[in-house]
Amino acid sequence: MIQVYPASSRFEYDKGWLKGGHSFSFAEYYDPENVKFGPMRVCNDDVIAPGKGFGAHPHSDMEIVSIILSGRLRHEDSLGNVAVTGFGGVQRMSAGTGVIHTEHNPSEHEDVHILQLWFEPAERGKAPSYTTGEFDTAALDGALVAIASGQGLEGVTDMGQDMTIYLSRMEEGQKIGFKQAAGRRVFLFVIEGELNVSGAGDTVSLGRRDTARITEAPELSLIGNSPVFYMLVDLP
Repeated sequence: MIQVYPASSRFEYDKGWLKGGHSFSFAEYYDPENVKFGPMRVCNDDVIAPGKGFGAHPHSDMEIVSIILSGRLRHEDSLGNVAVTGFGGVQRMSAGTGVIHTEHNPSEHEDVHILQLWFEPAERGKAPSYTTGEFDTAALDGALVAIASGQGLEGVTDMGQDMTIYLSRMEEGQKIGFKQAAGRRVFLFVIEGELNVSGAGDTVSLGRRDTARITEAPELSLIGNSPVFYMLVDLP
């Protein structure tokens, strides 16, 4: 089954320094029917103004992944980690028993645009950790590129959950197939462009900022309806 959530269904926010949308219940937005999808708990599409950001705040027992789409994001935490990451980079924090961190835009002139994803961990109460990773942005063209995974993929940023986050870009008419084990889930997020998705007898079209939550469809066909940039998350 492919369930489409159009961009218009997101909870949109504009705080001046922070703009974007929540795909799941988060902060002041709560919908008991939209709390999570498998272990996926948060998909926030954030644009942070120059010199602004989130002050020190705690997390525990959550896998938090920040994908930088443009600009640069600075992270600092109570474990002593400091990192500044741009497009082609990913930040992963396993909050475990507890960590305090800050995130902000270090630029004086340029917005930073990020996707921030939260996932429940496979095991609670572990020691917190933080890492950054890089991926080849040119390799995104015509392929699904794993950028973070808990499935032991070599050279890919590790996570504490049995899942993989992919990014891809396709030209109009280009096609990619995706297969996973039966009983797993797929979350799709269209960053830019239009995407046609087919699986288990369903076919849907997704536009910019639309998402889809897919179950019982272990084989998918993904076709660009226009030049398209999108994220696919393989979930238990």
